[in-house]
Amino acid sequence: MIYDVVIAGGGPAGLSAALALGRARKRVLLCDAGPRRNAAAVHLHNFVTRDGTPPTEFRRIAREQLAGYPNVRVTDDAIADIGGTRGAFAVALAAAQGVTARRILICTGMIDEMLPIPGFQELWGHSIFQCPYCHGWEIRDQRWGYLVVPQSAGHALPFALQARGWTRDVTVFTHAAVTIPDDALAQLAAAGIRVETAAIARLAARGDQLEAVELADGTAVRCDALFAHPPQRHVALVGQLGLALDDDGYVKIDAMRRETSVPGIYAAGDLTTRMQGAIVAAAAGTHAAAAINMELSMELAVAGTLDPA
Repeated sequence: MIYDVVIAGGGPAGLSAALALGRARKRVLLCDAGPRRNAAAVHLHNFVTRDGTPPTEFRRIAREQLAGYPNVRVTDDAIADIGGTRGAFAVALAAAQGVTARRILICTGMIDEMLPIPGFQELWGHSIFQCPYCHGWEIRDQRWGYLVVPQSAGHALPFALQARGWTRDVTVFTHAAVTIPDDALAQLAAAGIRVETAAIARLAARGDQLEAVELADGTAVRCDALFAHPPQRHVALVGQLGLALDDDGYVKIDAMRRETSVPGIYAAGDLTTRMQGAIVAAAAGTHAAAAINMELSMELAVAGTLDPA
């Protein structure tokens, strides 16, 4: 079987790309395997018409809609390897016979590294969040903390200041690992934002609800929710393909065509940007699908082989 496009990853980006390509009558294989990045999340937010939908329900609806397109196949099988070149990629699957693809679209997202702070992993996705647009409304007017890590030190001031739009009670924790410049400290103080520079000893919680951030100096800061942007890494497939990364470690793509440094391989979603969110990823998936479809259609039409799936 020769597919026009094989998509790696079945989150919002991959699902949206599969829908757009399916409606364009391209032959598509969507491979969706591996752990869900938002597995701990109870609801998906800030996605118009789907606000409050559980992530598992979002995927179920998407797959149900894709089933209406006979030229789109969805499998839970993993992609073990990708070889070949543009127009004739050899895609090895973990549990089934390999396939050939004219183009590849990578939508594998990112893997969040859990910080070595007692309680962090257990509270991730329940009381520790990355995005206030996804979770801020539900915890408005509560006690917020923002944990600054070295990788996101430059975002400490703007993030903390914007957090004041959701609540008056904001504390920045540097965990003894980041130094905030004096001018930024002055702006935080002017906004009524507290800064704690001691290392964090542990996160105290009742069940999956954060109650306080306990510092190494013995201080316990009452806190209902903690925001953090821990380091992220790519799935192994990205490294195997040798895709070029930008200065922040995300897959480098052409802004208009979303093609990576490897001809014929495209990328969309969280693995390409720090601007991460379900609706952003879905839009990127549709963008990539349109670019791929245009290129394939022109190529196949010139070759005289542009036949509807």
